[in-house]
Amino acid sequence: MAVNQEPRRESHTPAVTTVFAEGDIPDHLAEMSEDEAALAALGYKQEFKREFSAWTTFAVSFAVMGLLPSIATTMWYGLGYAGPAANTWGWLLSVFFILCVAASMAELASSMPTSGGLYYAAAVLAGPKYGPFAAWITGWSNWFVQVTGAPSVDYGCAAMILAAASIVNPDYIPTTYQTFLLTVFIMLTHACISSMPTLWIANFNSVGTTINLLCLLIVIIIIPAATMGDPKFQPNEYAWGIQNSTDWPDGIALLMSFLSIIWTMSGYDASFHLSEECSNAAVATPRSIVMTAGSGSILGFVLNALIAYTIKDVDEVINSDLGQPFAAYVVQVLPQNVALAVLAMTIVCAYSMGQGCMVAASRVCFAYARDDCFGIVSLPLKKINRYTLTPVNAVWFNTSIGVLLLLLIFGGAAIDAIFSIGAIAAYVAFTTPIFLKIVFVGNRFRRGPWHLGALSLPSGIAAVCFVVVMLPILCFPSVKGENLTLEDMNWTSLVYGAPMLLVVIWFFVDAHKWFKGPKINIEHHMLHQALPGVEGIEAPVPSGKDSGKDSDIERGSVSKAPSV
Repeated sequence: MAVNQEPRRESHTPAVTTVFAEGDIPDHLAEMSEDEAALAALGYKQEFKREFSAWTTFAVSFAVMGLLPSIATTMWYGLGYAGPAANTWGWLLSVFFILCVAASMAELASSMPTSGGLYYAAAVLAGPKYGPFAAWITGWSNWFVQVTGAPSVDYGCAAMILAAASIVNPDYIPTTYQTFLLTVFIMLTHACISSMPTLWIANFNSVGTTINLLCLLIVIIIIPAATMGDPKFQPNEYAWGIQNSTDWPDGIALLMSFLSIIWTMSGYDASFHLSEECSNAAVATPRSIVMTAGSGSILGFVLNALIAYTIKDVDEVINSDLGQPFAAYVVQVLPQNVALAVLAMTIVCAYSMGQGCMVAASRVCFAYARDDCFGIVSLPLKKINRYTLTPVNAVWFNTSIGVLLLLLIFGGAAIDAIFSIGAIAAYVAFTTPIFLKIVFVGNRFRRGPWHLGALSLPSGIAAVCFVVVMLPILCFPSVKGENLTLEDMNWTSLVYGAPMLLVVIWFFVDAHKWFKGPKINIEHHMLHQALPGVEGIEAPVPSGKDSGKDSDIERGSVSKAPSV
């Protein structure tokens, strides 16, 4: 007797790590595109238009990284701590480990291409018992990075604009409220652009990245060509030598200078958060992550080395009355008109970088709200605007928080806090799922189409060890003993630690009752599963079909034991 067999839909399910329990499969996979099926296998339905390509995804990531404005903004911590050595062999040493972090993250992105990114990966890799807490810590740490990204970049952009005004008119001294208002204005323009349809945003960032790359290359050419002085370049002993401006030994000072490099090289995760809007995401997303980190490492070293070989007086640059070290550097080594041109290009790149930060932050906020990370506030944040098909509410929520953070401008040195979070919180979020993968999951991890092969374990170990070493170093103040004052204190541990402590307390007091990690929001079959707390209905069995297997269709959003 002939048997009428159903098509094997399981064969269409991509081999990914997922929150689905073993044996569960989404409905209607045969009717989906490959990207939709991959997302469905992760437990989510397609809500965005997939209008990002590998290039436009790279465009956003490269814009978020913003090499030129990032290096310009963080010269305080690189040159200011260890002198030119921070720009040369300090960059090479730290970038090796940063590339290990990026490569390990890319491997996760290929396996789990969802906007939740690191948060989703931590939940799955930690298992059903510890997954919710791992996701909670990773998600909040990453959101702290994202929500401070645009304000910090836009503050740096505003500072450079006002420094340029001071160069043109030496009698002009910017005031605190002018800096605040200009920064807020820049943020509002970024929020408006980020609220547009996906294709418009993709095109804007593609153009912005092209300008970013061109400006970076032009600056790399201008600096050696137009540098004044005789000789034009410093000897190798100067460019590769440590000028320790801290109270710590030279080795510690060099490690402290890694703050500048870590903050600069932290935008590549934006590709992960845009994966639900990217076509062929399981391949394009990891490629974009690696392209961003790799190109940033090379071009960043070239620019930093040029600065190390051309700077005349480090102390004069760091302590300049302009209040912006990069502006002081270009004035020191270039003719004024050329210096203003370089500063103008840096400002344009900073604006593009702030826009990329805003886009990435809104996608992270949406992904976490979709799983109710923000409690009662999650409901409006997880809504997609029906006209633009983008998370407009998340954009303006992040903007509002950013404007409130900018009030720290009126607290003097307190504004540095929004920069310090960027390095610590970012790499805590980056390496938590990598640590879980190499320690608890091991060979049970389901690779995506892009993976590191035999290098996966060594890369993960190097990434985790680097972050473990750097976390306490980045909390060191530049001075110690009798020289340490409240003004010179490094407030990183308080600014990041206090909110994270409150988040942990919230989880154990209340959130653990309702937060269970990533939520499935797509109809699917549960095959032979007896899961508490899941309400199902019997699937209708067509006449003439064998109903020997019990199958439920889950309707609603509930978390289940992850499959790794």
